[in-house]
Amino acid sequence: MSSFGKVGVIGGGLMGSGIVEVLARAGADVVNVEVSAEAAEAARGRVSHSLRRAVSRGKLEQSDADAVLERIRFVDSLDDLADRDLVVEAASEDEETKLELFRRVGALLDSDEAILASNTSSIPIVKLGAVSGRPDRVMGVHFFNPAPVMKLVELIPSLTTSEQTLERVRGWVSEELGKQPIDATDRAGFIVNSLLVPYLLSAIRMYEAGYASAADIDRGMVLGCGHPMGPLALSDLIGLDTLKAIGESMYEEFKEPLYSPPPLLDRMVDAGLLGQKTGHGFYPYD
Repeated sequence: MSSFGKVGVIGGGLMGSGIVEVLARAGADVVNVEVSAEAAEAARGRVSHSLRRAVSRGKLEQSDADAVLERIRFVDSLDDLADRDLVVEAASEDEETKLELFRRVGALLDSDEAILASNTSSIPIVKLGAVSGRPDRVMGVHFFNPAPVMKLVELIPSLTTSEQTLERVRGWVSEELGKQPIDATDRAGFIVNSLLVPYLLSAIRMYEAGYASAADIDRGMVLGCGHPMGPLALSDLIGLDTLKAIGESMYEEFKEPLYSPPPLLDRMVDAGLLGQKTGHGFYPYD
């Protein structure tokens, strides 16, 4: 069976809270774990805000939004994940952080059949499986931002992921979440980011070299190539720290210069100009 009635999500930032909403709207009992009570309350606020916006746009009834929120518990302890059938890790894009989480959660899950998934964009899934104690039941499940809207989910089995695990998760993603899964191999960047990240980094290099303004670079790709969003605005949406981490991970694996973050990106991350989540990146945000 593909169904997962009890699901956990580690991380309640922009990506994690979106995944939480998707799972709860699909009817699952969801536990969202954050690093502190304050962070857990902030995650609740993100989900509540998103649901209110869906109601105001006529895409969700208020009673349904209330029911979705009632299916979610926001907590600050990994121990609350022990009874989960599936846990999706959506923590920051840092390899050591993710490895430690997979060590701890793999050991505390009650069921031997429970599956651990990572929403990582670039970190090798096989490494996460190796420390989890259940390598055949670990795989990548990569959602896209904003998760409640974007239909695509990349499925990434590692060399040790069982076929049963892959098929259970594929059925769950397509039949219960209503998303479109695509299969990718366990290599940094998978499918989408292997194509997208060099494009975004190239746009940053163009801006850094003074070829054009940020607005004109973005306008050129929107109006000239039919993209829904320009590369610098998209970088702000993704988060410049996340983009930098993905680029570094891909460069570490392939040693290709096109994956190496440009100096301007490094400086912006050092300055805390991370994009929409901090209120300023290549553009200012309210």
